[in-house]
Amino acid sequence: MMQRLILHWLRRPCKVDILRRTLISNASNRETLTIEETTEKLKLLVGERTRCGSSTADSLFAPVATSQDDIPPRTMAHSFRKVVIPLGTNPMVKEKYINFYQGIRFGRILEDLDMFAVAICYVHSHDPVHRDMNSPLNIVTALVDRIVLSEQPILPDRDIRMQGKVTWAGKTSMEVTMKLDQEIDQSWKQLLEAKFVMVARNAATKSVAVINKLIPEGPEEEALFKLGEETKAQRMLESQKTLLKTPPDENERLLIHNLFLETLDPKASTFKVRVKPERSVWMEDTIVKKLVICFPEERNLYNKIFGGFLMRKAFELAYANACFHCKGNAKVLVVDNIAFKKSVEIGSFLFLSSQVVYTLDNQMMVKVHAEVVNPKDDSRETTNDLYFLFAAQTTEVPRVIPKSYAESMLYLDGKRHFDFVKDNWSQGSNVNGQFPQV
Repeated sequence: MMQRLILHWLRRPCKVDILRRTLISNASNRETLTIEETTEKLKLLVGERTRCGSSTADSLFAPVATSQDDIPPRTMAHSFRKVVIPLGTNPMVKEKYINFYQGIRFGRILEDLDMFAVAICYVHSHDPVHRDMNSPLNIVTALVDRIVLSEQPILPDRDIRMQGKVTWAGKTSMEVTMKLDQEIDQSWKQLLEAKFVMVARNAATKSVAVINKLIPEGPEEEALFKLGEETKAQRMLESQKTLLKTPPDENERLLIHNLFLETLDPKASTFKVRVKPERSVWMEDTIVKKLVICFPEERNLYNKIFGGFLMRKAFELAYANACFHCKGNAKVLVVDNIAFKKSVEIGSFLFLSSQVVYTLDNQMMVKVHAEVVNPKDDSRETTNDLYFLFAAQTTEVPRVIPKSYAESMLYLDGKRHFDFVKDNWSQGSNVNGQFPQV
């Protein structure tokens, strides 16, 4: 009897419960939260997780569903949310986001997108029957499919409106589509569109967990859902064609051979003497590296290092590399295919290595390879591969030329990402379909 009374008292609506409900309540019935408020309320919804993944109050965990038939389906409208990054109305927030060009630190935007995507997924999967209990799920970022920026620059003195919803859902994973815009000249201008793929896991067992089905309503939502299905199938196809598994095709082999011939000294009848073509650099000379020590302040909801923090650090390194390569300022155009292969533990030594892997005209594809290094034996384990497309303010940047076979594969990999981005620039987006020259 005493135990029942204690549990009844613990489950009474309180200030924490009310704050939690402001995140999961219907968007039309509440005020628009800031991204910081959303983060704090997300922490209340999830609860405090220990290193083993459980909660400090396991009895307040909602039960984990074992089948999608046991939980209600959702619509896209159910998970739709709007939040604000108050750059124009909060000077302290502006100070955190502004860069030395009086523009915006895009790495901060990456952090906010990651946190917003997690919040949207928790809204989609939250159990209304146990609304006053902590979620039993760990929802993590599996992939940043693509972030496409418009030609409209992000202004540092205007609030940014973030909107997003779940646009596709399978059994254990979800695709979240988000758009950012600002009010400029009395009209809302889109800044970017982002698609994240999120995965749900059982917080206690770490195994995959089922999520609510998604029911599209109307032709527009059906088209979004179909696009999500097609994108998933395309990712699976591309994973089988990776250069780590299959050799280059005939056109790619010819390209690499022609690049090799370009570097031979015409005065020497030998393959051993290599010369650098005009207006080019050796790919090996474009490497910029950084070591990050992962402190507890950068942890996520589950006591791992926050994925948005990793993206910010990788982006800032890639941006610096692009600036070095073009000898000036560079603008990010697309973030392409960031795969989260392994979570990063607190206290890890994270080694980031960036390299310009492909160029065309004034555009540069920069790859960042992230790996955790064990200082005891110098063993390494890959956590992320990140791709960023930049444009210089000049009309042309130096070409990158591979020397070794490994660098040639990096070159082809970068070209594949570049070509895919170019071919799909405006797919599913309101962004101008032209491939911009900055």
